[in-house]
Amino acid sequence: QVQLVESGGGLVQAGGSLRLSCAASGRLVENYALGWFRQTPEKDHGEFVAAISWSGSWTNYGDSVRGRFTISRDNSKNTISLQMNSLKEEDTALYSCGAGSSIAALEASNVAYWGQGTQVTVSS
Repeated sequence: QVQLVESGGGLVQAGGSLRLSCAASGRLVENYALGWFRQTPEKDHGEFVAAISWSGSWTNYGDSVRGRFTISRDNSKNTISLQMNSLKEEDTALYSCGAGSSIAALEASNVAYWGQGTQVTVSS
C-alpha cells in the first residue's frame, strides 16, 4: 500500500508560477514511478501531466505542459515536485499525484495509487 499526499495548490495569476509537492509513504514506495494528473469538471477523464521514474533519471510530460512544467524527485524524502511556470487559465484543475509501475503505465493511466488532489486556479 502506498499513500500519497499533495500540497502546494492555490490561486495564481496567469503568467505566474506555482510549485506542487507530493509526499509518498508506504511499502516499497521507492520502486514506483510517480506522476501528476489533472482533472476538470468539463472533461470526462483526467489528463496526464508529467511522470518521473523511480530513479529520477527519466521523465515525460504531456504536450500541453512540456517546456513550462518540470517534475523532480527526492527519494531521500520520498517526495516529488511539480514546478509550474508560465501558468495559463487552462491549467486550472484539480492536480493529483499517482503511483504506477512505470512512466509508460502512468501515461496509459494505469495508476496503482492516487492522492486526494490539490486545486490549482489560474486567474486572468
